[in-house]
Amino acid sequence: MSVTLESATADLIAAIDAATHEWLVRCVMKTYVQQLGTPRLAVEEELIAAAQLAAEQGRAYVAGELSTELGKDVDEQRVNPLQVLRNAVTFPTRVLQEFGVPPIVRDEIDVRMMPDDVFGLSPAHWNDVHESLLEPGVIWGAAKAHKVLQRRREEGKLDPS
Repeated sequence: MSVTLESATADLIAAIDAATHEWLVRCVMKTYVQQLGTPRLAVEEELIAAAQLAAEQGRAYVAGELSTELGKDVDEQRVNPLQVLRNAVTFPTRVLQEFGVPPIVRDEIDVRMMPDDVFGLSPAHWNDVHESLLEPGVIWGAAKAHKVLQRRREEGKLDPS
């Protein structure tokens, strides 16, 4: 069975959409507990509500960005899906800052690469969001690479052998 870039893109977008909300809520709750301990009941209810709202906003952002970016021709795409997820950490970051959570200590490289990710929430790999993203993420990457290589061969920019 041959996988097309279009089908791989649709599968990846659906998988990301299914995982994004839960991941963004988890970013808030896990970081809050790690930095401040288990919240008191009154704070927890407000925190959960704020995390849920931010996660829904983040999910909408991710869906829109993926639709826009992956709808472009492969030669026009400038942001990959994992980068879109990295950019979405602004939503849980805002909640954590509103609740007075102190930033984590990060190494120089993290600070330089992602200066605004003060809680270290940016995923390095698909599994950092959800394990269900690994297979569609790898398949999408392979399908995109195949499309680009095929195009370069047709343009005479690669040896056809």
